[in-house]
Amino acid sequence: MQNNPDQFSSKIGFVLAAAGSAVGIGNLVGFPVAAAKNGGGAFLLLYIFFVIAICLPLILAELSLGRATNQNPLGAFRQVSRNHKAWVLAGALSLITPFMIAVFYSVLTVWLLGYFLLVLIGQLDQLATPVYFGGFITSPWIFACLAAVIGMVIVVLKGGVRDGIEKASRLLMPMLFIMLIGLAVFVLTLPNATAGLKFYFTPQLDRITWSVVNGALSQAFFSLSLGMGILITYGSYLRKQDNLVQSAKMLACTDTGVALVAGLMTLPAIFAIYPNTNPSELSDSSVGLIFSFFPNIFMAMVPKFGYAVSSLIAATFFLLAFVAAITSLVSIIEVPVAALKAEGKKTRNAALGIVIAAVSIGAMFSALSFGQVKWLSDFAFYSGANKSLFDVLVDVFYDTILPFNGLLICLLVVWQWKRHNMTAEMLTSNKNAASGWLERYTHFAIAFWIPLILATVFVVTVINKFFS
Repeated sequence: MQNNPDQFSSKIGFVLAAAGSAVGIGNLVGFPVAAAKNGGGAFLLLYIFFVIAICLPLILAELSLGRATNQNPLGAFRQVSRNHKAWVLAGALSLITPFMIAVFYSVLTVWLLGYFLLVLIGQLDQLATPVYFGGFITSPWIFACLAAVIGMVIVVLKGGVRDGIEKASRLLMPMLFIMLIGLAVFVLTLPNATAGLKFYFTPQLDRITWSVVNGALSQAFFSLSLGMGILITYGSYLRKQDNLVQSAKMLACTDTGVALVAGLMTLPAIFAIYPNTNPSELSDSSVGLIFSFFPNIFMAMVPKFGYAVSSLIAATFFLLAFVAAITSLVSIIEVPVAALKAEGKKTRNAALGIVIAAVSIGAMFSALSFGQVKWLSDFAFYSGANKSLFDVLVDVFYDTILPFNGLLICLLVVWQWKRHNMTAEMLTSNKNAASGWLERYTHFAIAFWIPLILATVFVVTVINKFFS
C-alpha cells in the first residue's frame, strides 16, 4: 500500500494538496475585506471559532468517510448506505457540485492568468482604467487563456495522485506561501499600513449581527472546501498509517493561517494607498476587488516606486492569485475525474478527457454570458433581476448547495455509517490511542448542532439569494 501511486506518499503531501484546494482567491481578498466590513477582530474570532467548532469535525467526517470506503463521493454514499436510492442521489449531488463549480472557477482562473500576462507586457495602466475589465472579459483572447489553463490542469491530473497532484502541490504551495509572505512584509512597510491593521484586528462588537455570524460561518465553510467532495476524494488517497486527526488539524491550521496572513497584505495595502478608505464601502465581490480595485492600488504606487517596480508588485500579486486558483481548480476537477474512473470503469486518461471536455464547454458558455450571447446573459430571473449563467452557477452551486451537501454528510455519518465507525477510522493509524476530546466532540457536533446550523444557513441563503 505504501507504494500505491493512487495514494499520497506522505502526510505533508496530502496537507499541501488539500491546502491547495482550500486556498483560493476568497482567502486572499474576500476574507480580509469581509473581516474589515463585519467587525474586524470580532469577525476573526468568529471565523476561528467556526473553523474549530464546525469545520474541523466536518473535515474529519469527510476524510474518514473517504479513507474507510476508499471511494469517490458517489461510491462512498452508495457503499455506506448499502445502495439506498436516496443516498445515491445525494452522492450524485456531491459530484455535480464540484463539476459546476469547476465550470465558473475556470473562468475566474482564466481572468487571473490574463491579467498576469497583461501586467508582464506593460499594460498595468490599461488594467487600472474603469472600463478595461468589461472589455477584457468579452475579448476573444479569453479563449486562448482558457486553453492554457485547461492544458495546465491536464498536465497535472494526467500524472495522477502522486506524480501529478502531489508533485504540483509540493512545487506550487511553497511558492504561494513565499509570495504571500513577501507581499505582506512589503505592504507592512508602506506608510499608513497600520490603519489597515487597526480595522483588521480591532474587535467592533457593535457590528456583529446575524448576517455577520452567517458570513463568518460561510467564509470558514467555503474556505476549507467542505461539501465539494474534495476531502472525501482526497481521504480515499490517504494511507492507513497516516494520522488522520493530525492531518485534519494541519489542514485547518494551514488554510486559516493563509487567510490571516492575506489580511496582512490586503487591508494595509488598501489603507496605505487610500488612507480615507471606509471599509463598509468596499465591494463584497472578490472579483470586483481583484480586477477593478487592485490595479488602481498598484498604479497609485507608481509615483513612489516607478512604473517597472509597481508592475513587478502587481505581477507578483496576480501570479499569487493565479497559483491559488489553479491549485483549487485541479482539486475540484479531480473529484469528477476520480468518480468517472471508478464508476465508469475507465482509465484515468479517458475519464480526464471526458471531464475536461465537458468543463471546457461549460466554461466557454459561462465566459460568453457577459453580454456576448443574450440567452446566456439573461439565463434566469430571480430576486428582481436577470442573472447570467455565470451568476446562476455561483449562486446555486457555490453559495447555496455547499452547506446542504455538508448537512447530507452529517446525516449520512449519523444515520447510515454510525459514529463509532468514524471513530474507528480516525484512530486507525494509532489503535492503542484512546478517543481524545476532538473525536468525542466530533461525535456530538456531527449528530446535533452542526446539522441544525447547516440547515439554518441553507434555508437563510435560499431565501436571501432567490427570494430577496
